[in-house]
Amino acid sequence: MTLANLLAIQRLLAFSATPEGVQRLLAAAVRNLADAQLAQLSAENRFDAAYKCIMQCAMLGLWAQGYRTSTSQPGHHQTALQALPLTMGLPNDIIIVLDALRKQRNLNDYEGDPISDAVVSECLAQAQALLAHTRKFLQTQFPDLLATSKKN
Repeated sequence: MTLANLLAIQRLLAFSATPEGVQRLLAAAVRNLADAQLAQLSAENRFDAAYKCIMQCAMLGLWAQGYRTSTSQPGHHQTALQALPLTMGLPNDIIIVLDALRKQRNLNDYEGDPISDAVVSECLAQAQALLAHTRKFLQTQFPDLLATSKKN
C-alpha cells in the first residue's frame, strides 16, 4: 500500500501543511507528552495524553508528505499509525506496538477497560520515542515546515 493508494480509496485526503500549523501541532504534542508525565493524573488520563502525542506525531508525518486522514471515515487513527512506515520510515515492529496501544485506547474509551501502570509506561515511552523521531524527521526532511517567519 502506498500513500497514493490510500488517497485513491479515500482513507487519506490531500493536504498542504503550513509551517504555522505544523509548529502548532508539534507544540500540542509536546504539551501532551508533558501532561502524560504528571504523576497526579489518573492512569487513564496519562495514557490518553501520551496516546494523543502519538497520534499528533503520526498526523505530522502525514501533513509533511501532503496528506491528512479522512476523519469522516472510521479507522482514521489506524490509518495514521499504519502509514508511519510510509511517512516517516518507522519499522513495522514499532507499528505493531502502536497499534496495540490504539486497541487498548479503544477498549478503555468504549468499554471502560482499566489502564495499567505498565501500559501507561509503554505508551509514554512510545510517545517520547515517536516525538523525538518526528522532530528529527521534520528537521532533516522538511526544515521549511519548522522555519519561523520573520515579521518586520
